[in-house]
Amino acid sequence: MSKPRVHVRLPTNIYARLCEASDRPGVTKAQIIEDALRAWFDPETKSTLEQRLLHRLDAFDERQSAIERDVAMTFETLAHYILYWLTRTEPIPDGERDAAHALGKRRYDYFIEQVARKISGQPK
Repeated sequence: MSKPRVHVRLPTNIYARLCEASDRPGVTKAQIIEDALRAWFDPETKSTLEQRLLHRLDAFDERQSAIERDVAMTFETLAHYILYWLTRTEPIPDGERDAAHALGKRRYDYFIEQVARKISGQPK
């Protein structure tokens, strides 16, 4: 069965790559071009790639949603803890305020150091 001939003009760099690929045993230029045209015209090939990309984007979107949900829950938990702590803690008498502020500042500074150390990955 004879096949129709098609003559095309290719840029030099593409033609060089075609010649390079057809130098392998059992591979012809015609086979390479037929495979390329078959892939171009076959909608399943294109849809498969699109399906894989859409699947990856959906998975990324799900992970992003989970991260946003977790961060929102963390902030809400922290806000409730702070509200509870502020409403249940007795006020400090006037004479002890300066000492309490100094102690609070030292504790806060220590807390910030611990958070910075944890974030940077430094050992204790």
